[in-house]
Amino acid sequence: MRCDVVAVGTELLLGQIVDTNSSWLGEQLSLAGIDSHLQVKVGDNQARIVRALRSALEDADAVIVCGGLGPTHDDITRESIAEVMGAPLELRDDIAQRIESMFTARGRRMPANNLRQAEVPRGAEPIDQRRGTAPGLICPVGDKVVYAVPGVPYEMTEMYERAILPDLLRRAGSAATIRSRVLRTWGESESGLNERLQGVIERLEHEGNPTLAFLASGWEGIKVRLTAKAGTADGAASLLDRWEREVRDQVGDVVFGTDAETMESVVLGMLKDRGLTLGIAESVTGGLVAGRLTNVPGASAVLRGCVVSYASEVKFDVLGVERGPVVTEQAARQMAAGARRVLGADVGLALTGVAGPESQDGVEPGTLCVGIAMPDGTETSSTVRLPGTRDVMRQLSVISALDALRRRIEAGT
Repeated sequence: MRCDVVAVGTELLLGQIVDTNSSWLGEQLSLAGIDSHLQVKVGDNQARIVRALRSALEDADAVIVCGGLGPTHDDITRESIAEVMGAPLELRDDIAQRIESMFTARGRRMPANNLRQAEVPRGAEPIDQRRGTAPGLICPVGDKVVYAVPGVPYEMTEMYERAILPDLLRRAGSAATIRSRVLRTWGESESGLNERLQGVIERLEHEGNPTLAFLASGWEGIKVRLTAKAGTADGAASLLDRWEREVRDQVGDVVFGTDAETMESVVLGMLKDRGLTLGIAESVTGGLVAGRLTNVPGASAVLRGCVVSYASEVKFDVLGVERGPVVTEQAARQMAAGARRVLGADVGLALTGVAGPESQDGVEPGTLCVGIAMPDGTETSSTVRLPGTRDVMRQLSVISALDALRRRIEAGT
């Protein structure tokens, strides 16, 4: 069973509204074991909506249309579906009465154009509206089906779960489950990961299930997504477990987490498990690391605070860095030790560097020095070269520094 998605609304094309409905539906269809290969956005134009629907129905067994069911002149999804069905629109008195009663209950007069929401293509089945005024539609097109739902997310999700999903599963005749697992990595390029996983990829292509894909996600790292299809959730999980081990065997410690885990949540968890607190000194990132950490619930159990030592004098006077060049590994180590001391933390993490666009004291833009001070008094440092604009470099500095701390903790405290 394949079900594709068409989102209707010129505002989606203009970027005035982000199409979260399609992504939500894609996830839900996947969880139900229903294939979905195409998502399309189309403006409020009947000819283009009709063309999009007919095109989708050429390959898909079903299409879910989001939006365009309201009462205004540009809400033309009903008319478009009726044209695809080759059927006239008919006013349903029962729906009209229900809509009118909703306005009456609120002490308001119902504008006449709301009656448009009571029009249903002949042969279609309405989906009762429980959270708004516009009903949804189940519209047969030959041996295929078009579902229409409002664009308001909480109305759409309720209709999907109550009416559309059961109908899709009935039409499919058998239920399958699709599950994905995302392995989050840092420290290897996308092409490098592809090269290291080439053997795994070739075996997966031969077996056909699960599939593997890469997704470069900026300061979230590079994601390796495994997607398995099976008759049951346990069967899909078993496939994912097996191939996750295969991937980890090839790429090792560049995998720092799975699914919803982030580098910051992983690092905080590691420190918390060891009963350690963290103090940070940030120069080049100006507080971005602390901002990312404090966005994780429960961060206060680990993070003591942050010194944003942007000016060199703050590094010297507050953190105790020796006077001299401040974008060096020595300065990073002294900043980390200073953060640990000033903030009363067990572990100190420091970042100093040059974001650009110009060099500083002979240091090229994109240079990041990371310092770490551990509870036993040992201090380590490293230098990395990061690409991109000033903003990109600063963002990548966050995950690079946290990854350095992750590896240091794993190496032993």
